[in-house]
Amino acid sequence: MAEVPTAAISRLVTYLRILEDLEMRDISRTSSTDLAERAGVSAFQVRKDLAYFGRFGTRGMGYTVPILKRELMRVLGLNQTWNVVIVGVGRLGQAIANYPGASDYQFQYVGLFDVSPELVGRQVRDLTVRHIGELRDFVRENKVDMGFLAVPPERAQDAAQAMVTAGVRGILNFAPVVIGPRPPEGRVDGNAAQEIGDDWRGVIVENVDFLAGMKRLAFYTLNPHLKDSPVPEDNA
Repeated sequence: MAEVPTAAISRLVTYLRILEDLEMRDISRTSSTDLAERAGVSAFQVRKDLAYFGRFGTRGMGYTVPILKRELMRVLGLNQTWNVVIVGVGRLGQAIANYPGASDYQFQYVGLFDVSPELVGRQVRDLTVRHIGELRDFVRENKVDMGFLAVPPERAQDAAQAMVTAGVRGILNFAPVVIGPRPPEGRVDGNAAQEIGDDWRGVIVENVDFLAGMKRLAFYTLNPHLKDSPVPEDNA
């Protein structure tokens, strides 16, 4: 498979959402032009994004909605169950845990972790909040595919390190701060950097920064002409 741009994956998620809406309205066929109009891109871009993963439609006839939806679910890995832990069970963490749509995409919450004595031991969505010190043993005894990080910025790095050390390889970071491999405080030698680097090797971090999104929105609201324009059509 050719290297796939990150932006293309984001657009696949948008196409999937559109297909789900079409299916709910009993619309069985669509086209690259229709998907493009609904997604705010060009038909050429839709075809290019889908072409990274195969051929899903028929020239001149478009796409069968249920089939394309099923194929995008497969490409995105949403045809299998993903076990998720949430680290940080304050207001945001609880809102994420109680979000009703996660299970529709095979995301299954299996553990909740925090450091607050006021939260540890509480029940949230039929799960008991555990102390983060139990995370490593929990991951050793249970299959955990990814973790959601919903802690204050000043605690994000330590919490992320605890997740990585425990064996969590995918992190969705809701804290407005950059997390990543860092040498222990006071150690700057090459061995320390290598040890930390090994710990983080293969870890995928996705950042969800609401404030950054608001800042971009403010900029493009003031400068709408600078927003990316659709890719021009080809001759196909």
